Amino acid sequence: SAPSPSPPMVERPATVDDLPWWARGIIYQIYPRSFQDSDGDGVGDLPGILSRLDYLVELGVDAVWLSPIYPSPMADFGYDVSDYTDIHPMFGNMADFDCLLAAAHERGLKLILDFVPNHTSEEHPWFQEARSSRDNPKRDWYIWHDPAPDGGPPNNWLSEFGGSAWEWDEATGQYYYHAFLKQQPDLNWRNPEVVRAMHDVLRFWLDRGVDGFRVDVIWHLIVDDRFRDNPPNLDWRPGMHPHGRFKPIYTADRPEVHDVVAGIRRVIDEYGDRVLIGEIYLPIERLVAYYGTDLSGAHMPFNFQLIDAPWDARHIARLIEEYEAALPEGGWPNWVLGNHDKHRIASRIGRAQARVAAMLLLTLRGTPTMYYGDELGMTDVPIPPERVVDPLEKNVPGIGIGRDPARTPMQWSAGRNAGFSTAERTWLPLADNHAVFNVETESADPSSMLSLYRRLIALRRSEPALIAGSYVAVAAEDDALAYIRQLGDRRLLVVLDLGSRPYGLPLPNGFERGRILLSTHADRTGEPVDGEIVLRADEGVIIEPASGA
Repeated sequence: SAPSPSPPMVERPATVDDLPWWARGIIYQIYPRSFQDSDGDGVGDLPGILSRLDYLVELGVDAVWLSPIYPSPMADFGYDVSDYTDIHPMFGNMADFDCLLAAAHERGLKLILDFVPNHTSEEHPWFQEARSSRDNPKRDWYIWHDPAPDGGPPNNWLSEFGGSAWEWDEATGQYYYHAFLKQQPDLNWRNPEVVRAMHDVLRFWLDRGVDGFRVDVIWHLIVDDRFRDNPPNLDWRPGMHPHGRFKPIYTADRPEVHDVVAGIRRVIDEYGDRVLIGEIYLPIERLVAYYGTDLSGAHMPFNFQLIDAPWDARHIARLIEEYEAALPEGGWPNWVLGNHDKHRIASRIGRAQARVAAMLLLTLRGTPTMYYGDELGMTDVPIPPERVVDPLEKNVPGIGIGRDPARTPMQWSAGRNAGFSTAERTWLPLADNHAVFNVETESADPSSMLSLYRRLIALRRSEPALIAGSYVAVAAEDDALAYIRQLGDRRLLVVLDLGSRPYGLPLPNGFERGRILLSTHADRTGEPVDGEIVLRADEGVIIEPASGA
């Protein structure tokens, strides 16, 4: 007999029209240095992005998130901000930004900016003032501490980018704290003046018309005010990231951080239909706390479970169920498959499974976030030692955490520099296979990754059950993952083979007879199914009951 769906069933009745735009839509992350170069300097820019907006409309995404475009010395490629209310000349100017924003809105696209509130650049005027003397009015805008009795750092806090998180300032005889590079001093969010200044930054861009923010390292914004040592991490071993030698219980995810997030959210709410997204690398039970009491925190604390999880059907099934169960009442889920800090999905699990991952991302309950180029099957690009620019790789080499390989130029065509730039040399090298994996070539191939993404996105947009429907897990074994999305009487069955062998699944109740709406293999649309679905290796399908109901 056909198996019945297994718990949990998460039912939160809604129609698509009941949902805000950020819950209905698909977010597409652009790394501006790498999307499109308009002026031939080998680095992407805002006019370049503007020239490619129609591609994003054709792809079917709803919102564009831009990694930082502010003035910066580029010690960490824009995550070291020296002016929060302007544009780096490398990317253009404020007129270019306004033009891009208006053009995006004309096309029905939302624009989300990166907000970097944890730290500034050491070249920011605030820090220049703060380090000028101990009695400067902005001294307490940053985190300073006297040396330990032996003259060394105040405690054992470590930088995410290697070494101590404390940097000695000879001129004033104190250390300042930096969770990342020494060129990125942390702001003191316990200081009300800092809070007001950063809230004003948000208002500057909201007044300009941006549709929301992705907030960088939001779980780092408060550190322990008693400066206690972090305890040893007994699971750490040599060869692992050196930052992991201690558990960061006093330097991240502090209880007080939720008041800071709620304050940011109140500013966002002054402007109505805008979104607040938080970057948070934490276990599910701690991640969901960032929705805030009575949903007063981030609209969407980014859920990176699919990036960090082993690609195993049983593990991912449990992960989905745990996440659904942990969400606060009314909290909207989200899923992220790739970003600028992690290896590309096609390199993590292979191109064949990356097709299955695309179907997973675009059929799970919640807002999907895509990373530019993943829709082409772009892979990590090996970076020769002399071309490495990532400060993380330079500071902590040889353990595979460098980020340059996933930040290489977008592959638009088989032409010179993949159509990205006319420069002699692009800021990072291009993939050797860009002549095969590019927008132009894949647009003409109905079996390509890009064609699959376009079909998946079009189906999602046409099926309210895939946007607003409930999630029902279906019992499956081995390498298979199966679930139903249901809204009212409309039910769709998703079956994914996360392995390299064919798999047969008896169809659950209500789906004994049906037809395939879409397959990752591109050749089974409309195929009837009866009693059982047999998946080929590395295949995913979406099935509707025969009646279409």
